[in-house]
Amino acid sequence: MSSQQTESTTSNVINQPSKNFGWMTPLEMISAALVAGIVILLFTGVVSRYVFTKPIDWIDETVSMGFIWVGMIGAAIAMHRNEHLKLTTFVDRMPLQIRHYVQAFGLVAVVAFLLGMISPAFDYARDEWIIAMPALQIPNSFRVAAIATGIVLMLLVVGIHAVRTIQKKHLAVAAIVVGVFAMACYLAAPQLTKLGNTNLLIFLVILVAVLLVSGVPIAFCFGLGVLSYLVFTTDIPLQIVVSRMDEGMSNLVLVSVPVFVLLGCVLDSTGMGKAIIDVLASLIGHIKAGMSYVLLGSLFIVSGISGSKVSDMATVAPALFPEMSRRGNKRSEMVALLGTGAAMADTVPPSIVLIVLGSVAGVSIAGLFQSGIVVAMILLMTLIVVARWKARSENLENTKRPAWSHIGRLFLFAAPALALPFVIRSAVGEGIATATEVSTIAVIYALIAGHFLYGGITPKKFYSMLVETAALSGAVLVILGTASAMAWTITQSGAVQTLNQFLTTLPGGTFAFMAVSILVFVVLGCLLEGLPAILLLAPIMFPIAKKLGIHDIQYAMVIVASMNIGLMLPPVGVGFYVACKIGDGDPSEVMRAIWPYIAALLVGVIVIAAVPAISTIALQ
Repeated sequence: MSSQQTESTTSNVINQPSKNFGWMTPLEMISAALVAGIVILLFTGVVSRYVFTKPIDWIDETVSMGFIWVGMIGAAIAMHRNEHLKLTTFVDRMPLQIRHYVQAFGLVAVVAFLLGMISPAFDYARDEWIIAMPALQIPNSFRVAAIATGIVLMLLVVGIHAVRTIQKKHLAVAAIVVGVFAMACYLAAPQLTKLGNTNLLIFLVILVAVLLVSGVPIAFCFGLGVLSYLVFTTDIPLQIVVSRMDEGMSNLVLVSVPVFVLLGCVLDSTGMGKAIIDVLASLIGHIKAGMSYVLLGSLFIVSGISGSKVSDMATVAPALFPEMSRRGNKRSEMVALLGTGAAMADTVPPSIVLIVLGSVAGVSIAGLFQSGIVVAMILLMTLIVVARWKARSENLENTKRPAWSHIGRLFLFAAPALALPFVIRSAVGEGIATATEVSTIAVIYALIAGHFLYGGITPKKFYSMLVETAALSGAVLVILGTASAMAWTITQSGAVQTLNQFLTTLPGGTFAFMAVSILVFVVLGCLLEGLPAILLLAPIMFPIAKKLGIHDIQYAMVIVASMNIGLMLPPVGVGFYVACKIGDGDPSEVMRAIWPYIAALLVGVIVIAAVPAISTIALQ
């Protein structure tokens, strides 16, 4: 989901999880109750609207309020669980002694941002008291107080961890470095204000890049960049940062993100995804490259249910890798296909990336869902060609297709699971239900089908899934907020107008702009992971694309596909290491195997960029 990739290469806000704090358990219970409450309320609203034709007007506001509280409490839980997205590629390669100082610096940097935001967050909550929520008729402060609460909770988590696990000398040096930087900027403020938009380069590019390389979580890289820029070069009050964070996190469409995350957890736990894989394996697993086709097809279908690349890979790899190994496939080849296949499937609805993109760029989510299937099929074809070529020496000895009666039994068993992605896509694509509504319907459907047909879920397991959903939602939501603040800062500076003029006057026009976009999102996909890259640049790039006459759906497909190539591009792409971890592959070996698949995806992206009809044909 960007998401939702919370593996070692992209998470670890703090180096290793410390022992569970006593006060984390109540927070987890509250977050679990809020997530469950959101699902129940949304489903109640759907039933009330479509069955009884009596919409309940206060449900949306209640869900919106619950969502921001889930996100901010979840952000504190994610902090404790080391699940905030960050880049650790560079830090992990540093000598151990230096790494300790860099990790301490990362903690102090996060603390600096949170300390800087406490007062503005409380002031913002106080000022919102005079604004009443239309349906509930209560002060908006009850909703936005979640931001201040989340900041305080995250500060407590980081502070306790730092005191318990980081040596005092490392913390002292890190604090001195941060303090010297802040003092230098403060003293140089009169000169900095004269530099104009050069400050954007200093604070929003160089500073953010340094923080990113140092392993500071991506959300706080954005936040610190914006905070430093506003404090040292402008007179703009910091409440504007909280205001932009609030706006970035308040779109009701985003509620579907945690609900689809919960859906992915339900599918993994019930074995519904495994049932789909078994059907595909029985149908085409006996032919040459058959298991590779099954892997790609499973990712395509399962992605249409869970919406999460990590969930997809974790479902598919254990089910298929043993048989693929028996047939002579190398582990490195399997992991390479797993990672690029997950990248291919990221445009298949209900992709979390597409939902977030539609929200921040103002693009029709129904249109994105319809187009995403066609685009994914183009990318799927390119990977199939490479997979067939790679499997030319595959060992098919003692491999036969099962009896049709056995296939029929597998199909009947998997039918409820197979129906779910089609229900999701058709309901949203045909305008029957919104992405938020259909996500809730899908969760209820999966819980019922899972209970009666696939073994069910224990209450303890379901509780842990609710907490996991809250933590991932928090990690995503904080990035949404700080990226929104950063995009606003860039826009207000006037730099967007300069960028607009430059990109719209490139030699080659539309084709040149597309080429630059592909390059930019491949690079950012490597460094920032999917969601942060899109959240930062989508509000800036989409108006330029529209000015050049590029259909917004086509442009969305190009940048999402490009971003996913970057995500899997070694040696920096964070998704590459996620695939290696899930598939138990040696990164150095997988790196050599993945290039033909990366090339295939790149060819697919170029075709999608050159032929607009591919992205828009499903809309006609």
